[in-house]
Amino acid sequence: MNIPRLVVAAPSSGAGKTTVATGLIAALAARGLAVSPHKVGPDYIDPGYHGLAAGRPGRNLDAFMCGPERIAPLFLHGAAGADVAVVEGVMGLFDGASGRGELASTAHVAKLLKAPVVLVVDASSQSRSVAALVHGFASWDPEVRLAGVILNRVASDRHELLLREALEEGSGVPVLGAVRRSAAVATPSRHLGLIPAVERSAEALRAVADMGELVAASVDLDAVLALARTAPPLAAEPWDPAAEVTPVAGRPRVALAGGAAFSFSYAENAELLAAAGAEVVPFDPLHADALPAGTAGLVIGGGFPELYVRELSANARLRAAIAEFAAAGGPVSAECAGLLYLGRELDGLPMCGVLDTTARMTERLTLGYREAVALEDSPLVPGGSRLRGHEFHRTVCEPAAGERPAWGWRLPTGPHREGFAGGERAANVHASYLHLHWAGSPQLAASFAAAAAAHRAG
Repeated sequence: MNIPRLVVAAPSSGAGKTTVATGLIAALAARGLAVSPHKVGPDYIDPGYHGLAAGRPGRNLDAFMCGPERIAPLFLHGAAGADVAVVEGVMGLFDGASGRGELASTAHVAKLLKAPVVLVVDASSQSRSVAALVHGFASWDPEVRLAGVILNRVASDRHELLLREALEEGSGVPVLGAVRRSAAVATPSRHLGLIPAVERSAEALRAVADMGELVAASVDLDAVLALARTAPPLAAEPWDPAAEVTPVAGRPRVALAGGAAFSFSYAENAELLAAAGAEVVPFDPLHADALPAGTAGLVIGGGFPELYVRELSANARLRAAIAEFAAAGGPVSAECAGLLYLGRELDGLPMCGVLDTTARMTERLTLGYREAVALEDSPLVPGGSRLRGHEFHRTVCEPAAGERPAWGWRLPTGPHREGFAGGERAANVHASYLHLHWAGSPQLAASFAAAAAAHRAG
């Protein structure tokens, strides 16, 4: 199967990858093309903007959590039916999982996809030196095909001319466009990065449209498409969730928390649950006053509950319903924001009270990939299982783990235990800060669907 594709990378974070990638997606979609958006790494927020621009889900390609062998199949699954795919990179082009060489870097994923790379360069404080920078990135790894440059934050026509002359003389990499500095396309940020598109609604749509118009006016879209079409066919079959799990009987209903407070979720997680036999029913804890009728399992993913703590706390009927469901042995999988929501309090306001822990915001960012071992059996994972996940938060829970911790992993400071796998009011609850991409461990969906089916059967 051959899908035209390219990877949008940068020398470092902050160069404008998200603006350019989202703008490319929007500009190509405005031409009537079906554009498949993808993001390297674990980030949830950029794919939200990509999805608005493309009109189809933004999907992550994470070689650490899902394994390098699944990157091409997951890409082909997500890009099915698309005319072209745009893959936004993470951090700098060659920055991967700490201490693991190229693993999970943008360069690694570009090689796995056999995709040409377009380098977005922040040209705001340089002129002729841009050629040395691009030359270095183009020659660092011969297996990475750096095939184009988009200059970002260009100050003037004169500045653009100096940059183009230098690159033509010294890099051998063609310039596909030059984007002027523009405050109009800025995406507001907060303590964990950009504000998710789901929270900004009409404002986010306008920002995406502005990005598309800026890129359409600044970048040679015909050249971009021609470059994307040079990507060769991939020798892989599309990932198929139905081939990963065996469906349970009875079609148990699994409620999936969403909305502005719980917007962090990988599309493949829900697809795997459905393939495992569950009926997946989204609901918004900010507005629903009860779980969906017939709920037999509850999944609460990540997000920013600390920004909606008053609204979540005020929804006492839903908090009580969730506590009652957990106390009755209902299987619950909660990660990060879900963990905070299930605790006694968040920043001093009552939450669901399912877990005997209290959470609060801090100034310290906890961030990084983790190799974790499940310390207890739970409806999500058998004890002893080894999985890879990702942490990303500025909150702390006190205590950080229950009498039955969910996970153990090693930090530079020593062994670390974290999360909750059961408890007095939560026999079938698995709650943790660890974000998991279920495509990397499909047994998670199978195990949870089986637990929901067992609870439904009573």
